[in-house]
Amino acid sequence: MHILVTGGAGYIGSVTAAYFLQAGHRVTVYDNLSYGYRAAIPAGAGFVRGDVGDRSALDVLFQSNDFDAVVHFAAFIEAGESMVNPGKYFRNNVVNTQALLDVMMAHNVRRIVFSSTAAVYASKDTLLEESDPLCPANVYGETKLMIETMLRWYASQLGLRYAALRYFNACGAMLDDNGQAVRGEAHRPETHLIPLTLQVPLGQRASVKIFGTDYPTPDGTCIRDYVHVEDLAQAHVLALEALDERPTMIYNIGNGRGYSVREVINVARQVTGIDFPAEEAPRRAGDAPILVASSERIMRELGWQPRYTALEEIIRSAWVWHSTHPNGYTDLL
Repeated sequence: MHILVTGGAGYIGSVTAAYFLQAGHRVTVYDNLSYGYRAAIPAGAGFVRGDVGDRSALDVLFQSNDFDAVVHFAAFIEAGESMVNPGKYFRNNVVNTQALLDVMMAHNVRRIVFSSTAAVYASKDTLLEESDPLCPANVYGETKLMIETMLRWYASQLGLRYAALRYFNACGAMLDDNGQAVRGEAHRPETHLIPLTLQVPLGQRASVKIFGTDYPTPDGTCIRDYVHVEDLAQAHVLALEALDERPTMIYNIGNGRGYSVREVINVARQVTGIDFPAEEAPRRAGDAPILVASSERIMRELGWQPRYTALEEIIRSAWVWHSTHPNGYTDLL
């Protein structure tokens, strides 16, 4: 298949593009590089620089290519920022996705795999299943839920086939056969816990902050499910290849094991061998106490199995990336 990967110069998008290429598919990345990096796009993928909200540019793109499917990553992802600037998120995530869907329909491209999120769920003490109540705690999660609603209606009314993959916390780095990191996290600005934590032993920040220590959890800090980025990428390949047999799919993608913020920091200390400082800070708006996945459905229906299940292994791969690319993709230029 010829796959259009929107946001394919970003963290998850670039790794997934590499996995599609490895699976024998043709890939074109479409990204405005506002948050992505040209150096992250895998060799062998085509690249067009453009904005998902630019309807005329999308029309030209689809007229010039015979796409079989779209894998959609192009979204703003910071939950905290979404609470401060909700309009930015509704415009980019929701309105721009509608433009993409309309162009797809106009050009008879009716397969899409959508990068959704665990933030669509209400917090829960036990494993979250796809049938659990949907009640986002932040605007970011709300925009993803709105897109899922659009996909459902485009499917029922216009014949769209879709998979919505609800990620839990993506992390880790893509390593080559020699154990060298080739792709990893390099957000601008960085807000994710593992890379922020690893910046401390690298001397790039004085301490890592723990936002909130009074949550209803064993150590008072938020609990999250951490899934390796390569396992996420493999889930996208499986989902896209199953769309002919399964016209609509919604799957959680996680490890099924929750770790608190304090636990993540302690494992990072073990991996790096440095007892770096952590600083307690007030809660952030929009942080749910507990989000941990049950991925039993995608395991049963598509045969997906995560390869990287140990938090130490995940953080170790991230440390290989950050310690050898302390300035992110600028180190590859």
